[in-house]
Amino acid sequence: MPRSQNKVASHRRRKKLLSQAKGYWGGRSKVLTVAKHHVEKALTHAYRHRRTKKREYRQLWIARINAAARLHNVNYSRLITGLNKKNVDINRKVLADLAVNHPQAFAEVVKFATA
Repeated sequence: MPRSQNKVASHRRRKKLLSQAKGYWGGRSKVLTVAKHHVEKALTHAYRHRRTKKREYRQLWIARINAAARLHNVNYSRLITGLNKKNVDINRKVLADLAVNHPQAFAEVVKFATA
């Protein structure tokens, strides 16, 4: 009796992998074993960078808040400490947006936190 190989499933699996590798350069998008390696590597990077992205955005927000706060003669840490003491619950994303897009509102926040 011949060995059953389930060609439909294995063909579908290969097709799925090659479609994930679509757009890769040269053999990376055409040769199955090479494509498998590069898709796996890409998925690893994607998983890792979904976490790093959050860190990088937080760093960006802090840098923006600090730069804007220093225009009002206050540094970042004193601003955040002042906001915490006044029980102002505003996150860094919103603060950074205020600093960049609404400088007048940010100035009011700084004045309130340092008063």
